[in-house]
Amino acid sequence: MRIVVTCGPSAEPVDQVRCLTNLSTGSLGLFLSSAFARAGHEVRCFRGLRATAQQKSTASFSIVPFTTTDDLARELLALGQEQSVDALFHAAALSDFRVGSIEDEAGRTVSAGKLASDRPYRLILVPAPKLLLRFRALFPRTFLAGWKFEVDGDRAAAVARGEQQILAAQSDLCVVNGPAYGKGFGLLLQGGSLLPVADRESLAELLLEQLGRWEKVRRLQE
Repeated sequence: MRIVVTCGPSAEPVDQVRCLTNLSTGSLGLFLSSAFARAGHEVRCFRGLRATAQQKSTASFSIVPFTTTDDLARELLALGQEQSVDALFHAAALSDFRVGSIEDEAGRTVSAGKLASDRPYRLILVPAPKLLLRFRALFPRTFLAGWKFEVDGDRAAAVARGEQQILAAQSDLCVVNGPAYGKGFGLLLQGGSLLPVADRESLAELLLEQLGRWEKVRRLQE
């Protein structure tokens, strides 16, 4: 099967030398890419240029770099037009915001290749597009998995946000994790079933298992 994995952070420019980004090493996405490749699948991993994790496995898969959310969107759109994608695991920690405008202390709009570092500025942040919400239209017959990393609240709240994501994105499952969820991962399926997962090795196995079940159903429907 042709599998796409996204991982690592995006970077949205503030000026020509500074950016907004997320704290993400990309290690989980690389690990999953290796696991899927070892299972015999054709894997393409889209990794944010600012990801610090390096590929250590001998498993063979291609890595495509991206910088901004728009960069990743263009790459995935081109891929979808080029060939079919059987599964897309969207683990990338894309920036939730981009800079709408920059103001000085007097409220005047500022534009510069490099903002002077000896004065304060006010950044007006606007929401960045949620790529996951666009994927079902781009890949209507693809197994789609999203991620929900939550910091505030408790496990119940994190799972509820994962359920909301599945409904909004029409995805097949959501991997829930982060301080709000607690240790390990939660594999949240359509319909609300939650499978606790202790570590990334178990996560890779369960994702492959869910993908296999989805493939069997797809074949029966064809």
